Amino acid sequence: MLVDTHCHLDAPEFDQDRAAVIERARAAGVNRQVIPATIAAGWPGLRDVCASGAGLHPAYGLHPMFLDAHRRKHIAELKQWIESEKPVAVGECGLDFFIPDPDRDEQAWYFEAQLKLARDFDLPVIVHARRAVDQVIAAIRRIGNLRGVVHSFPGSLQQAEILWEHGFMLGIGGPVTYERAKRLRKIVATMPLEWLLLETDAPDQPDAARRGRRNEPARLTHVLETIALLRDMSPEDLAAATTANAEHLFSLPRTPQPS
Repeated sequence: MLVDTHCHLDAPEFDQDRAAVIERARAAGVNRQVIPATIAAGWPGLRDVCASGAGLHPAYGLHPMFLDAHRRKHIAELKQWIESEKPVAVGECGLDFFIPDPDRDEQAWYFEAQLKLARDFDLPVIVHARRAVDQVIAAIRRIGNLRGVVHSFPGSLQQAEILWEHGFMLGIGGPVTYERAKRLRKIVATMPLEWLLLETDAPDQPDAARRGRRNEPARLTHVLETIALLRDMSPEDLAAATTANAEHLFSLPRTPQPS
């Protein structure tokens, strides 16, 4: 009963076989997905995808890689969407200083505006932090009273520890399955289990066995198996713990426990 805490099922890469992708996920035991938005124009389609079946949970936000699509008025519209649609989180939002010539000030404006919405609505926030973990941490500290997840965590153990202190979990996906990801694998092997979430970021960030191909939520089991090996624990115990973490952070209905 796994939760894919970061999956872009509304992406056009899934338009031809979305129902089959969801069915494969269910067959693999991935019964729920959190689906974060990227641009305002995509919110209605994301809502429709989540309404198409059980276990699909929307988050609404404005992604830092798509500044050209964002307008300042979208923050007011996001507030209205949160009020009317009751998402499980705000996001995907954050900072990305990896892209060519990033407009750091504009990214920061949208990010902090969304952090304030998450704080005001008492919702978790799904954070993108590429080449910008320190700046993300600084923004989280400035706004305060936040909780959430830094998805596809790219930072150091010291940065992770600061995030835990501020109520933020680490989202771990396909990159951990690559043997070259030594720093990430070391963090995941020893970190406190209560701060760990599993994700795919499908259709992006495939695991090592699917390198170069479209990712999908059924592949979450490969992330689970890799982390279980790194932590020397059973996949079943890891699945139970990370599912409970996701349920707690996103206020999802609890998984029925075996009698």
